[in-house]
Amino acid sequence: MSKQLGKQEMNEIIVYHGGTEKIEHPICKLGRPNLDFGQGFYITNLRQQAESWANNMARNRKKTAIINRYKLDRDSILKNMRCKIFKAYDEEWLEFIVGNRNGENLAKEYDYVEGGVANDRVVDTINLYIVGLIELNTALKELSKHQPNNQICILNQDIINKYLIYDGTEEL
Repeated sequence: MSKQLGKQEMNEIIVYHGGTEKIEHPICKLGRPNLDFGQGFYITNLRQQAESWANNMARNRKKTAIINRYKLDRDSILKNMRCKIFKAYDEEWLEFIVGNRNGENLAKEYDYVEGGVANDRVVDTINLYIVGLIELNTALKELSKHQPNNQICILNQDIINKYLIYDGTEEL
C-alpha cells in the first residue's frame, strides 16, 4: 500500500500490537527493560503472532485480548533512522538478545530493531547458553532448526510520532 505525502511516496505495512489495552498513542519508554531488543514499543507484521501474545497476556491478567493495528512507514524508517535488522537466528542475534536480557542495553545504539522472537521454541536454547551449559556452536546449531518469526521494537519516540499511524483496535 502506498500513498503520496507531499512529493514523497510513503509505503506502509500493517503491524500489530497484541495485549489487553487499546493503545492509540504508544510511548516507547513505557516498555519493560531487559527485553530481547531493549526497552521499547513492540509490534509485529504477523497478525497470528500478535494474537498469540494478546491471548497469553489476557490469560495471565484475566482480561480480554486486544489487537491494536497500525500502519508503519518502514521504508522511511530504514532510510532515516538508526536500524538493526536480524534476518536469522544467528550468532549476532543470539549475542544481542543475551546482552539485552543481561542488562547491557545493546539496543541503545538503535532507534528500530527487527528480527526473530526469542519465544517458547528457542528460549530453552538461549537460557542454556546464558548459564553456560551449552557452547555457542551448539546453541547456533539448535537455533538453526527454527524459522524465525518477526518482532519489531521501536526504541525512539520520533518513529512513533512520524511513521506509525493508529488504525484501529479489535477484541479477540
